Amino acid sequence: MSALKWQGWLVGLVVLAGLLVFAPLGLYVWASGGDPPAAPPRAAVEDVRVTACRIDPGSRRVAAAVTAAGRPEGPGAYVVTVEFRETAQPDPAQRAAQALVRIPGVAPGATESGEAVGPVWPVATVPWCGVASAEFTPAP
Repeated sequence: MSALKWQGWLVGLVVLAGLLVFAPLGLYVWASGGDPPAAPPRAAVEDVRVTACRIDPGSRRVAAAVTAAGRPEGPGAYVVTVEFRETAQPDPAQRAAQALVRIPGVAPGATESGEAVGPVWPVATVPWCGVASAEFTPAP
């Protein structure tokens, strides 16, 4: 057998080995390609915040002004649970007073506001108001 014939067989075997190694890798890359997965939607709590916390002088009820920023996905409504406490740190022995506020019709990029009215507040204490939870419901 000539050397040229052995070189041909050797080249053929190297090409076959390369296909066996790199073909599955190429198929894997091809199958897993495409657009990266979309980022999960952010939590609704990140879109809302308490902008003011005051005591109504007439009724002695605590009131919290709440703002909600619109999401890029589209318009919708927020239901925000506002918590009223005497300190910023929660007391595990006591349950804080809560109130719900609904902020409907929040368009993308817009900021809408609402007010949560809490319990009658003691005279000698300063209230703390904060967002306990929030839910976003897209408009139909």
